[in-house]
Amino acid sequence: MKILYSLFLLIFTFLLLNFFYDFQIFRNLLNKNQQQLINKYVFSQKNIDELEKEIETIQKESNLFKGQKRLLERAFQDMLEDIEYLQPIEEIFEKLLSQVDPYEFDMHIKSKNSNLEYIYNSSHSFTSNILDVDIYNPEKNILMYGIANQFPASGYIDEHKNKLILLSASGILAYSTSRINKLDKELILKQINTNIHEFINEDQFKKSRQHNFDWLEGGWYSTKDIQIYEDDIYVSYTREVTSNCWNTSLLEGKMNYNFIKFDILFTSDECVHVDKNIDKEFNAHQSGGRITNLNKDTVLLSTGDFRSRHRVQNKKSIFGKIIKISKNNKDYSIISMGHRNPQGLFYDKANNFLIEAEHGPEGGDEINLIQLNENTTPNYGWAISSYGEHYGGKKAERNKKKYEKYPLHKSHSEYGFIEPIKYFNPSIGISQIIGLDKKNKYVVASLKDNAIYFFDLINDNKIDNLERINIGERIRDMIKIENGLVLFLEDTASLAFVNLK
Repeated sequence: MKILYSLFLLIFTFLLLNFFYDFQIFRNLLNKNQQQLINKYVFSQKNIDELEKEIETIQKESNLFKGQKRLLERAFQDMLEDIEYLQPIEEIFEKLLSQVDPYEFDMHIKSKNSNLEYIYNSSHSFTSNILDVDIYNPEKNILMYGIANQFPASGYIDEHKNKLILLSASGILAYSTSRINKLDKELILKQINTNIHEFINEDQFKKSRQHNFDWLEGGWYSTKDIQIYEDDIYVSYTREVTSNCWNTSLLEGKMNYNFIKFDILFTSDECVHVDKNIDKEFNAHQSGGRITNLNKDTVLLSTGDFRSRHRVQNKKSIFGKIIKISKNNKDYSIISMGHRNPQGLFYDKANNFLIEAEHGPEGGDEINLIQLNENTTPNYGWAISSYGEHYGGKKAERNKKKYEKYPLHKSHSEYGFIEPIKYFNPSIGISQIIGLDKKNKYVVASLKDNAIYFFDLINDNKIDNLERINIGERIRDMIKIENGLVLFLEDTASLAFVNLK
């Protein structure tokens, strides 16, 4: 009886303490350490949501690290499978890996004309209330050259005659042997021979590693996008105009599954030098490069500022602009200006406007609407106005002169610029943006936020019903297909096929 009484007393005391702890006056009697101790160990049920979030974050980081390690190991073995005397000894592997750049893996795949092989991963695929996502992971001949951080590869995608077309950041072009709407458990992409190497190749890829970069931080110089219009194919890339001086240029060719010969459709003698520039900053990740076609005669190309901010407000400069290019005579004009790094571009034919998505600095990613029937060139404010800040903010000593020259006002309209229809602060690492089949419904992807956002556009200037769907990886590119979307996932160089319900 005494045991039962003691047990009852213990439970009653615990519940009573729990009850009183809910009152602020009681918590104020405790010091910070005592509160933390009680929160963490006594009333653990109050923190179950936080605990689950911590576990989820740790698991995600663990899975990402393990996945990257497996990708590296498998890609390494694929490249060296024909060299018998090299054994998979850890010490040899690490020594060789420290001397190899990611583009060398890709160049090996390219030289062998190898297929890219993907396999359906049921454990990574998932279903939500509005979509089903099928993930296809790289299985053999894994692309490795990426353009950002520690991720295995970057790529861009499009569709041609119901086949998936993939362009790697290193210039490998391939097509799916199966139709997109009839996928099996295995997805094989065969290479298309091209002359892209005449425009960007190992010479440029090597220079990505000449700026005190760790080899896993990604490459500055790469292809930037692909788009196919009927049987015309367009590829943008960072062009080395003269030694160490760069811009964003555009190639064109005719679709052919055996060989495509590309020629330059758009370029300029204007370029930003790595070292010799006014602002003493350079970043080839801020190069834009997104492509969209208006019609059979006109293609649009976005360009970034390469951190050469003063060029963006110069109407005679090609940097920080949306550029309209004639396919017939290669003449060009400026559609809009004041852009930092446009990563998404969609032409809404029904409404005759563009929707553009661009990276802000530290905060301030934007979605902009660009009317195409204007007599003047619309200006979106960079680098005078932005809802973000220069990296490090106003307190950083290195930014004092930068803010004097580029103040980043927290209004666009007050300074004569066009306001974004949506901005994200903090930034989501915004990427491609596309329209859906339903009227005034769109979706935008993100890199940093690992998600896609569905939204409605109301009266051409207001975003409504914004809904975030977590995908779990950085999304470098996205296309609309008949029954949904296809995403290029950058964390694992995978492909996601999204069926919209």
